[in-house]
Amino acid sequence: MAEDVKSLNFIEHIIEEDLREGFDKKALRFRFPPEPNGYLHIGHASSICLNFGLGLDYEAPVNLRFDDTNPEKEEKEFVEAIKRDVEWLGFEWENECYASDYFQQLYDWAVALIKQNKAYVDSQDSAAIAQQKGTPTKAGTDSPYRNRSVEENLDLFERMKNGEFKAGEHVLRAKIDMAHQNMLMRDPIMYRILHKAHHRTGNDWCIYPMYDWTHGESDYIEQVSHSFCTLEFAMHRELYDWFLDQVYTEGKVRPKQREFARRNLSHTVVSKRKLLRLVEEGVVESWDDPRMPTISGLRRRGYTPESIRNFADTVGIAKRENLVDVSLLEFCAREHLNKIAPRVMAVLDPLKIVITNYPEGQEEWLDAENNPEEEELTYRKVPFSRELYIEREDFKEEANRKFFRLKPGKEVRLKNAYIIQADKVIKDEAGNILEVHCTYDPLSRSGSGTPESMRKVKGTLHWVSVAHAETATIRLYDRLFSVAEPEENKEKDFMEFINPDSLQTATAYLEPSLKEAQPGDRFQFQRLGYFCVDKSSSENELIFNKTVGLRDSWAKIENKG
Repeated sequence: MAEDVKSLNFIEHIIEEDLREGFDKKALRFRFPPEPNGYLHIGHASSICLNFGLGLDYEAPVNLRFDDTNPEKEEKEFVEAIKRDVEWLGFEWENECYASDYFQQLYDWAVALIKQNKAYVDSQDSAAIAQQKGTPTKAGTDSPYRNRSVEENLDLFERMKNGEFKAGEHVLRAKIDMAHQNMLMRDPIMYRILHKAHHRTGNDWCIYPMYDWTHGESDYIEQVSHSFCTLEFAMHRELYDWFLDQVYTEGKVRPKQREFARRNLSHTVVSKRKLLRLVEEGVVESWDDPRMPTISGLRRRGYTPESIRNFADTVGIAKRENLVDVSLLEFCAREHLNKIAPRVMAVLDPLKIVITNYPEGQEEWLDAENNPEEEELTYRKVPFSRELYIEREDFKEEANRKFFRLKPGKEVRLKNAYIIQADKVIKDEAGNILEVHCTYDPLSRSGSGTPESMRKVKGTLHWVSVAHAETATIRLYDRLFSVAEPEENKEKDFMEFINPDSLQTATAYLEPSLKEAQPGDRFQFQRLGYFCVDKSSSENELIFNKTVGLRDSWAKIENKG
């Protein structure tokens, strides 16, 4: 650990205090416990980075444990996706664990609680149980089945396990205190009946344990020392400890639950239920749609694991929830991509220019720097010819003196190439510009060492040779939601704030070096932004997703508004 104690967050302070009080550092063990009922999102990334980061800092093992106790919503697909995401973020787990591995032990402990008269089978429906819970200011009332005999409870519970009852006909409840000030302690449900096949245990079980019963006991079985949860589980801590009290054996590690605040991200939602709705209603293509805040979606869009880890570190761990602007995540992506992404040239809205004094049929292959951030610069070859594409917005027939791109009678430099001057505009009958005829200075080629090549002009444009251009489909993404907090308006459904322009497509013309680009490869399209080859690309069609712009133009738009 770092010697500067002041730099520690409150979670690390908890661990340091335990170590000072005699806890054996060798007994430290952490876990990341996702429920496999959907893909992990950016909120999970903070929890992953916290738990696995603690493992690295303290040289302690970390378990990846799947909280797979709800066969109605869980699938093997989600298990595999979660494993891919954790590995992609750069972390390794010591043990791959499943709550379902502990079903027999949890059942045996539940039987022991019944024998101690600390649990009973309740035969009321869920509505009656909820009504008897009371309110925060009013005590609950006992179930009419609360004082069943131990023998009857044991018999009913075994028959529940054997599948003799319908779903909802009975539940097993802990017998604690129906007048407890913490409503979660008012005889919580431990087991419910579900006649659903489980993705790992098949049809072996007809009863499934509830989260509160499973969580702490699984931590205890695995000898997890510190169990870190988000803030909504703070009220569950008392129940977590009560359940541990029933099974704890002196001399073993007793897990400690502590809570940290969620970090909500603007212009998105991170509820798995709502993300599933976006998928099911076709708002997005899939869980890994590049507009989704899932880790898989961010990966497909072109984010790097380093940028997401840096985002988690920058946001940090706190005790109070707050809203993090998505522009911070984009900044972290931009910062890392700037260091690693090769610079290439692509044109999204082409305007043809013809260099009239360049020989017809001639071509040159010019040196182009791959990335000025490299410690040792590398270069590639780009073709230059008589006919080129530039961005349509880079030419104006009538422009003021602050427009430093191409305009009649003025010069600009073509990146890695020559200085050109616009001489003539060719239009169709409707007055639309078809092409611009230019002349070039043959002595002004970049890097040639001539005095003309050192001549300064105010504008530099990217370009692509028409004869050599590769075409690609470009997906341009905007925020999925048009407001910062789509869930905050209680009078409207969050789906009403979907941004209809969150995805637009265009055809781009690329320099030929990109012909060999593979899915997952990331590039900076000079002056346009960062782009990633989509996984659906093939030999016949290149598809690029825009990851993020070169600067935070969205913030400027919002500030103007």
